[in-house]
Amino acid sequence: MRARTRKTPLAGRARGRTTATTAAVVAVSVVGAALLLTGCGDGRDPASVPEGWGTLETRSLSVGYPKNEGYAEQPAAERAKSNAAVALQSKDGIRTGMVSVQLDFATGVSDAAGAAAAAGAGIGMNSTRRATEDVHLAGPDDAGEARDARRIDYDFTADGQDDTPNVGTPMTGVLVAGVDSKGVPFVVRLNAVKDAVDAEDLDAFVESITVK
Repeated sequence: MRARTRKTPLAGRARGRTTATTAAVVAVSVVGAALLLTGCGDGRDPASVPEGWGTLETRSLSVGYPKNEGYAEQPAAERAKSNAAVALQSKDGIRTGMVSVQLDFATGVSDAAGAAAAAGAGIGMNSTRRATEDVHLAGPDDAGEARDARRIDYDFTADGQDDTPNVGTPMTGVLVAGVDSKGVPFVVRLNAVKDAVDAEDLDAFVESITVK
């Protein structure tokens, strides 16, 4: 006896194809919407800036600063010419914290190691280095080695100049130095009264940097 083959009516098969096609279109639409909403697929890897923080923008990079802790961006007319961007924290007229970005601050520098060496030389004689490590910054995929930077953590004492805390006040800081995708060396710093920031704050600061 031959086995019987059950035929599916054409209408049923058509409905099946229509359902499958509709499901596929919906799936593609959902994925497309997700890409638009999240920014995925554009080749960029933006840094994570903590809630309540502001952002300093320069031609080479952007970096977060703790706006919710009283830091405020300094107007261009007021900051030193050597700084591309600055955010200050002041209490009772004393500058207790500072975030700064310097671009093209050294000559003959072509990589993160050279940039860090130049930046580290400017920390000062009254400072103590606590740690040095290589970090990989956020940024576009085509930035290449520009995303490779070097971090230096250090402690120092205030000198009492330019509205800084009294001489001898314990301070702490972190700097991140590197070279952007156009060959411009950069250094980003956060200096603050020692008890005002902790290790998590310093990590969040470094992780908020996006190179361009």
